[in-house]
Amino acid sequence: MVVTGMGLVTPLGIGRAAFARNLFAGGCGIRAIEGFDTAAFKSHLGGEVGNFSPADFIAPRTLRRMDRLSQMVTASACMALDDAGVDLTAADRSRLGVVMGTAFGATDVAAQFASTLFTEGPRRVNPILVPNTVMNAPAGHAAIELGLRGINTTLNHREASAESAIAYAASQIQHGRTDLLLAGGGDILSPFLFTVLERFMALSPQDGAQEQARPFDRQRNGPVAGEGVGLLCLEALEPARSRGAAIICEIAGWGMSSAPAPANDWPDNPAGPLRALHSAAAMANVCPDNIDTVYAAASGGIKSDRLEAQALEQFFKGDRKPVVTAIKGALGENFASGGFRAAAMALSIQDGIVPPTLGLRSPMVALDVVQTKSRKMTVKHGLINACASGGTFAALIFAKMSPQDRTPDLR
Repeated sequence: MVVTGMGLVTPLGIGRAAFARNLFAGGCGIRAIEGFDTAAFKSHLGGEVGNFSPADFIAPRTLRRMDRLSQMVTASACMALDDAGVDLTAADRSRLGVVMGTAFGATDVAAQFASTLFTEGPRRVNPILVPNTVMNAPAGHAAIELGLRGINTTLNHREASAESAIAYAASQIQHGRTDLLLAGGGDILSPFLFTVLERFMALSPQDGAQEQARPFDRQRNGPVAGEGVGLLCLEALEPARSRGAAIICEIAGWGMSSAPAPANDWPDNPAGPLRALHSAAAMANVCPDNIDTVYAAASGGIKSDRLEAQALEQFFKGDRKPVVTAIKGALGENFASGGFRAAAMALSIQDGIVPPTLGLRSPMVALDVVQTKSRKMTVKHGLINACASGGTFAALIFAKMSPQDRTPDLR
């Protein structure tokens, strides 16, 4: 299956062009949070989405029924279909669908619902809130707005949610159950989620030092929270070629695994993530030496970055090492950020450029990590790695296609 488009609502901009321009220029979307008051918190930074106008994408009659995450997902879906050149008026919409990944869903709606319920009673709860508390509400809203009648589902695998959604969507296309799926992930920042993350000591600064996202850095002291949505338009190769789609790259393989770990902690060894990495490589029929670049899951987490570093070092133990980047230093950890990283990987393959790892000064991983500025290079095979607290792991391998494979046979 192939990637033919992408839709993005991110701290680095709205849409493919803005996201690519700012990401590869080394831009940073992390700044002081403006959406709510952080005076009571130790943490004050976040990767917030700015300059997002949902009315540019969604009809007014339905916009008022959508929560903020659903607005972002629906807008991303619109952009992904447009970027892929899909004509919905001519398409069989029963073969088009949405597969979302989200770690927490619409936490703002859930908090508002609970607050009203327990302080004013059930009769005072706004009925519009109720359906939006369901994890699949954003995917459902997007499908309703666009008239998509195919597969519609949401996966919830913590920090591996988006990668799991992409793998599931790819498997459905591979087995011929559908022709096109919008797949990726998203989460939002909210006061409730921010409170929970800080109380679980899951945010920078965990050591009282300067607050900053420092992926793979020896001085890392926790992630900075982020938000946003990234969706890919995935299609079966022949339908995409027959309609003349501009194919960006293909998804060559994926792997998933788990390992025993406390609910909010990490395994004490890299066996779990290594199984996912080897499974993805076997499916793609590539060896580690064939992989040119890695988009790591690293966010600046003290334990999680160490676990991933160990897994990557053991996986790439041959003489040829890939170029590694971790873009959560620019976007923050929105927990379903695999949609961002999958879109960035597709762009790296298409444009031959890998973005820097912002916040990294003293690398703690024995690999070639891009640090201060983007690196121009040919990417034939790229690995996206995901590590989730609780012991869930996923890996995706994207591949560059030859020009003759990307274009339809018109003879």
